[in-house]
Amino acid sequence: MDKRSQAKINEYLDQLRLTTAVKRYSLLAQRAQKEALSHEQYLLLVMQEECEARRDKRIERYLRESRLPLEKSLETFEQNRLPHKVREQIQTLLEGKFLDLKENILVFGNPGSGKTHLLCAIGLESIRRDRRIYFTSCAMLLQELLAAKRDLKLPNLIKKFNKYDGIIIDDIGYVQQNKDEMEVLFTLLAERYERGSVMITSNLPFSKWEKIFKDPMMTAAAIDRIVHHSVILELNIPSYRVNEAKNRKIGVPAMAGV
Repeated sequence: MDKRSQAKINEYLDQLRLTTAVKRYSLLAQRAQKEALSHEQYLLLVMQEECEARRDKRIERYLRESRLPLEKSLETFEQNRLPHKVREQIQTLLEGKFLDLKENILVFGNPGSGKTHLLCAIGLESIRRDRRIYFTSCAMLLQELLAAKRDLKLPNLIKKFNKYDGIIIDDIGYVQQNKDEMEVLFTLLAERYERGSVMITSNLPFSKWEKIFKDPMMTAAAIDRIVHHSVILELNIPSYRVNEAKNRKIGVPAMAGV
């Protein structure tokens, strides 16, 4: 190919922002010639590499913006500690259909049972399937919502959250919040209802959620919205951290924290 033609190809690819194609089309042309590929097959190779590179960059961006702790992955989660029913539920959830159906995931269990690790692992797998996930503790989320309300920007913040397929809210009810905090949380949950998935961990059963939302009517309304279209996982197992401490005393190696 003459230099003028090559320069024009580079110019057009730059205009179309096909950055991977700019770098790879010449080498792929050599491969196509060597393997006697048709024009269509060569074009397919170029487009395939461009799309794969874009997907990889997009997933990297999703991982950064998710705020998920990357060490809490499926590989470091000790699934054999879980009840058989929960393991089956997890395998279904990892397929990601719950995000398409705008279903919620509610994980209940004592401290140290693996609630946070489990939802983080599901979140990471969802991102690898090209879905947008956002992770936050309930305490940090409330601060963000209250600040937005104070600055008259709450609708904008909720609109920002709407771009995520799933929001993980860790440790609802772990720290007692005041009425203003619970009102903004309820606003978010109401806005997410049937529009996007919410994934929640809590060490409090529904019967004690009035301690969270303070008002019986608000509690009932919140539970109604969350439970409708939801999957509930109950991790009624001993604390991982307690077991890990015991294992250290007797010299048994353990997996990463849950």
